[in-house]
Amino acid sequence: MVRYYCPYCNPKYQFQKQSSKGNLICGLCGEDLVKKPYIRLNQIIALVAASSLLLPLIYTFIFLIKNQINPPNKNYQANVVLLIIINEKFHNTI
Repeated sequence: MVRYYCPYCNPKYQFQKQSSKGNLICGLCGEDLVKKPYIRLNQIIALVAASSLLLPLIYTFIFLIKNQINPPNKNYQANVVLLIIINEKFHNTI
């Protein structure tokens, strides 16, 4: 449904009439009605602003839940072996 409005009158008290030519006019002031756009620029800007604030939060919660379900493997033995190898190489170079 295409919505029309009068840019000069209060939206609460507007009603539509049809002129003799077939155009929609305001019942209060007699001006031609203007089509209301489906998506306005300020709605797009608000959507971008809201998503820039919410997407990092959603991203954080997804990885928090993912790490709770499948915790990362901690292979401490491999870390200790790697530290011993690095330590031996460091002492051999001195």
